[in-house]
Amino acid sequence: MFCVCRGDSDLVRVLGDSGAAFRHAADAADAVAQAAAGEGVLILADDYPQRQREISADLLDAARDKSLRLYIEFPASLPGLECGQMRSTEWERGVVASDAFAPDLERLSILAIHGCRFAPVDAASVTPHIVVARVAGFDRAVFGLPPVDKIWPVLFEHDGMLVASTRLSGFVTGRFAPAGAWRAIWAWIVRWAGAGDVDLRWTPTVRASLGKDEALDGSVQRRAMARGADWFTNARLFIHPSWADQAERYMLAPGADTAAPGPRAEWPCGDGRCGMIEGARSFIYPDGTQMWRYMRRNDCMGEAAGAMAMAGKARDDAAGQAIAANLCDHIYTLSNLAQGPRAEPSSPSYGLVRWYPTDNNGVYYGDDNARSMMGTMLTAAVLKSDRWTEPLARCLLANLRTTGPQGFRSGRLDEEMLQEKGWRHFWTTPRTNFAPHYESWLWACFLWAYARSGYEPFRQRACNAIAMTMDAYPDQWHWTNGIQQERARMLLPLAWRVRVDDTPENRRQLRFMAEQLLAFQDSCGAIREEIGSAGRGDYGPPASNEAYGTNEATLIAANGDPVCDLLYTTNFAYVGLHEAAAATGDSYFIEAAQRLTDFLLRIQVRSERHRELDGAWFRAFDYGRWDYWASNADLGWGVWSIESGWTQAWIVSVLAMREMKTSFWDVTGKVDLRGPTAEYAAAMLGGEDD
Repeated sequence: MFCVCRGDSDLVRVLGDSGAAFRHAADAADAVAQAAAGEGVLILADDYPQRQREISADLLDAARDKSLRLYIEFPASLPGLECGQMRSTEWERGVVASDAFAPDLERLSILAIHGCRFAPVDAASVTPHIVVARVAGFDRAVFGLPPVDKIWPVLFEHDGMLVASTRLSGFVTGRFAPAGAWRAIWAWIVRWAGAGDVDLRWTPTVRASLGKDEALDGSVQRRAMARGADWFTNARLFIHPSWADQAERYMLAPGADTAAPGPRAEWPCGDGRCGMIEGARSFIYPDGTQMWRYMRRNDCMGEAAGAMAMAGKARDDAAGQAIAANLCDHIYTLSNLAQGPRAEPSSPSYGLVRWYPTDNNGVYYGDDNARSMMGTMLTAAVLKSDRWTEPLARCLLANLRTTGPQGFRSGRLDEEMLQEKGWRHFWTTPRTNFAPHYESWLWACFLWAYARSGYEPFRQRACNAIAMTMDAYPDQWHWTNGIQQERARMLLPLAWRVRVDDTPENRRQLRFMAEQLLAFQDSCGAIREEIGSAGRGDYGPPASNEAYGTNEATLIAANGDPVCDLLYTTNFAYVGLHEAAAATGDSYFIEAAQRLTDFLLRIQVRSERHRELDGAWFRAFDYGRWDYWASNADLGWGVWSIESGWTQAWIVSVLAMREMKTSFWDVTGKVDLRGPTAEYAAAMLGGEDD
């Protein structure tokens, strides 16, 4: 078998490392001339995606005369084959369309061919083995293939040849997934070309740090914490003044995702004063790099500040702690996030912090404000500084006074709505919202604020809402992306309710909710996702092929898919279990948190080639395959996304707390809000705090 390509081709390296019998040639005509009758010649797409392979009629005639088995990638044209205008996949994924790879890979199995650019070929005119199509499903196209006019062959047989209308040989560099599926595909192609059975082996350029059963040494937790904290700077998330204008242009570019190629290697990393970009989008380019989101979100920056402060404390890193302080300054004073009407004492939005700088004058999610404030709490505690206690007290009270008498705030409030109705409307209007995703971490913040200020309305409204929500479980709960994340988010307020009021009933309810969540914890420590009751949730799996990629969505196609979600569930469960263990000393929580820790240590991203990814945690992990894999339907936030705040920051923060043998509640125990709360409560709530 000949491989016609550059010497650094993924396939050449893998074949060499796997001990396969092959010869390398730089020119296709030379390979055809040298090949013996019946041998295989693989002509690869060196210049993909910029230029297609030119295949001459003379070369095809010579190959036919010798009965050579030709595999041709990304050809510009072939006799008898009509190709359409070049196009790129958007939401289409690879799908196995034949039984060629069985039993290793069944028909309708789903594949990721990242950054796929191809020439459309009429599916009815060839015998396709792999097509690209918009299909719903976790690892199998659950609704089958779309109509023939909406599928495009990318690996097919034509006139005795095997043809790929894209480049499939870049499977290592392009991080094609799942890795096991591509081993089966390339083993079949090599066998088709006449080289026999080869056990193809390669190390993915981006992979889990440790195997499922690999031993953990005594320092792995500290190393993981440090790598997780270093990821923020290695990925250049902190905007530097020299490229702040470019980041702004990316953020304001048309399209809701504000995504673009990541910060370049020559760009210096900032120190937090200019803010921070959001994280990595799930889209992967052919060279294995990813698209990044340049949004400067309040929640992510606050959470990252907490992580940098905690990790800085744990490893004596003054630079990390300085970044934490600068991020808090950016949120409250250096940006417009807390300015405008939010800085006007007469405004109903006074004290709130907007979602991001261009969010239609002001969007206020209670859970986003909560997580940002929690990052501020950690930063203030670690740095022993009171310079953020006043804005923190204002933000806590601003969220409280837009919370109803039963303790529920609703999913989000907007500036226009607040200005129209005034804050008293929200303070006095009864409403319920049994959706922990949106409500519960704000309750946790209120309990924390009560313990550090003694201000009774914080406790009263939070405890009332927690009790009502527990009584409403599960039939009245509204889930987002899945029921597991709702359970995970309830752990923190339940744990901190025990801190405020340690009763047997409060401990029982905390244990009960943990048991509901951990009923789906695998022996490896992963917490499996679950879809909630029909009609009670948002953003479940796509209901059709056409719906794939049109909205937010869960990572699974059906309950039982072996996937954990580190954006919506695992990350928040980790915080909740850690705080529950600290609040109760119960071995049940301690052991569950340890299992989850061991799992997170193993699946942290390891990459020598992509320093901007090393030390991160992707959103999804398939603990059956032990690979990053799931349904990628979520609009922009699929399998390979990295959320700097929700995911990375909380995992790093908890690892730092474990290293320091402390908890969030204890490390922030000396933050004193009594003075600022008394002052601002009188001004912001007047006589309505009873």
